[in-house]
Amino acid sequence: MEAVCAFSVGTLHIPTAPERPTSFRKSIFFSNHVNSHISLVSGGFSKSKLFTALSPPPLTESSNQPEAEPEFEGQAEKFDWYSQWYPLMPICDLDKRKPHGKRVLGIDVVVWWDRNEGAWQVQDDACPHRLAPLSEGRIDQWGRLQCVYHGWCFNGKGECKFIPQAPPDGPPIHTSKKACVASYPSSVQNDILWFWPNTDPQYKDILTRKKPPYIPEIDDPSFTKLMGNRDIPYGYEVLTENLMDPAHVPYAHYGLMRTAEPKVKADREGGRPLELLVEKLDINGFIADQGWSKSKFIPPCIFYAYTPDKPSESGETQKPSAQKKMALIFICIPVSPGKSRLIWCFPRNFGKWMDKIVPRWIFHIGQNLILDSDLYLLHVEEHKIMDIGPNNWQKACFVPTKSDALVIGYRKWLKKYAGGQVEWRGKYSGALPSTPPREQLLDRYWSHVVNCKSCNSAYKSLNVIEVMLQIISVASIGIVATMKQGTISVATRNSLVVLAVLSFAFSRWLAHFIYKNFRYHDYDHAFR
Repeated sequence: MEAVCAFSVGTLHIPTAPERPTSFRKSIFFSNHVNSHISLVSGGFSKSKLFTALSPPPLTESSNQPEAEPEFEGQAEKFDWYSQWYPLMPICDLDKRKPHGKRVLGIDVVVWWDRNEGAWQVQDDACPHRLAPLSEGRIDQWGRLQCVYHGWCFNGKGECKFIPQAPPDGPPIHTSKKACVASYPSSVQNDILWFWPNTDPQYKDILTRKKPPYIPEIDDPSFTKLMGNRDIPYGYEVLTENLMDPAHVPYAHYGLMRTAEPKVKADREGGRPLELLVEKLDINGFIADQGWSKSKFIPPCIFYAYTPDKPSESGETQKPSAQKKMALIFICIPVSPGKSRLIWCFPRNFGKWMDKIVPRWIFHIGQNLILDSDLYLLHVEEHKIMDIGPNNWQKACFVPTKSDALVIGYRKWLKKYAGGQVEWRGKYSGALPSTPPREQLLDRYWSHVVNCKSCNSAYKSLNVIEVMLQIISVASIGIVATMKQGTISVATRNSLVVLAVLSFAFSRWLAHFIYKNFRYHDYDHAFR
């Protein structure tokens, strides 16, 4: 039940390697299991060759330079960034009453619930009239998407159904193709809304030919499936490789590890050699082995880690229902240069009662703290990588140990199959956004709270409670001040004074709690 304890603290706990291969420590990163129906095609490389290429041996005294980057043989098949399904948001965080604006691959889209079709629609976030963002609009009484700039209305197919400024007895200009909004193929799978980033008519039925990656544990009723999402102020490439790196956990997330796992050494020296191995690598991603756990990268977005089925004492594999299983599922979304979005989900088939008792926003407090703890350094790291050029990553970064095997594997996949970085199709100059003030960089409200239905609701409710406490405090003092001597007993008077003081004190504490957990929480590693 140690793994249950890890979930109970409400943190997105990405652990370091255990001292011995054990299935269920408080570490979750290596103590999880996903039976995926998605298979990665072998790239035709031998296991030993890939091990050598992706996991260089530790340096000896005579070796003070990283090995030359090995080149893959043959002409590599190219990964098409715009012929893939991309996740937009978990369905639980989308409000059917209003449109939502999202950006993926530099494409601005509006997501809205079409009650006439009973489906989520994904369309270009620009009204064809004057390019006003449709995500700032509304759903009208007839269930159409209405632009609030001039009132043009559109249906789920993107067809313009009404132009208020057009004379009713004039030509039907709303039927012109120029009045339509481009619509993207979309689908709900694993309780996540996905879209295909191409509006060409040839992809209208793409769902019949290619579906989004499927993770059965998310739909399995015997597993929990709480999700979270956050906008990240550094790019997709750095986000993905960071989630593939367990070696940074004892240092970057040290303070959080001590909270969840008190046995962590107090001297921060929790690092140790890790035997990581990339077993298969091809255009469809890779499979990795950590000895006691497995992980998969399914491009462009999914990375997850899990524990394989364990044999029983008799040597036979236990039935899945008899095993405690969990997984860390990370879905990394390229938004624009220097910006990405993360959707996470931790399915598990035990301790399900916690999700029924503990509010979802409580878990998100700890999970956001995990993200904050290395957010600034990764933002800075990305700028340094951009300065040297993404294709020069391995020449600039010294990665001599096997603990970096997954990161190296990802960078090799990116370079060989995907051009070394996300293809933005000329939408951007290539420069990264400048570094904003720390309060803006580590902001939680606009990056998470407004996009999370449970955290947004909690934020509003707690603010109401704070105001009520202040009113109680002022009212109590007012009653004491206005009541004449002898009108109320001394005990009652003293009780009102105590109530006023406690209400004021609790309101101040609650204000600090709200700001720290829903607005901005600075993370100083020197004092953790």
